Amino acid sequence: MAYDMYQEIILQHYRAPRNFGPLEGADLAGEESNPMCGDKILIQLKLNSARSKVDEIRFSGEGCAISVASASLLTQSIAGHPLEEVTRMQQEDVLALLGIPLSPVRVKCALTAFTALGRALQSGGLAPDGPAGSGGTGAK
Repeated sequence: MAYDMYQEIILQHYRAPRNFGPLEGADLAGEESNPMCGDKILIQLKLNSARSKVDEIRFSGEGCAISVASASLLTQSIAGHPLEEVTRMQQEDVLALLGIPLSPVRVKCALTAFTALGRALQSGGLAPDGPAGSGGTGAK
């Protein structure tokens, strides 16, 4: 029963993604693609004046239902949150947003937006400790 509910949530986010579209005046941007599935996601963030909080986050691109739903859920979970909290996110946090077990191929789809987020944080010098998507956004 819970599995069906999560599948429906994924389909809702795929059909009507939240925070979708370009973000004028973005402070940070990162992109990632998944050639196995054709996913390509761009994450853009606007920070507050102190560069300590995500004021706005949007994504654009295309992908499978898992990739788009994951990007939609991820942006919803980050908007308005302190950067310190965002940089501590782990892959498991993103997978938990989807709420269903995924095959290894689908895990890559689910983490495309997360990797793009890591690249965006790295582009602003906010995630210096490692490559995006390697267990976290790269920051500790």
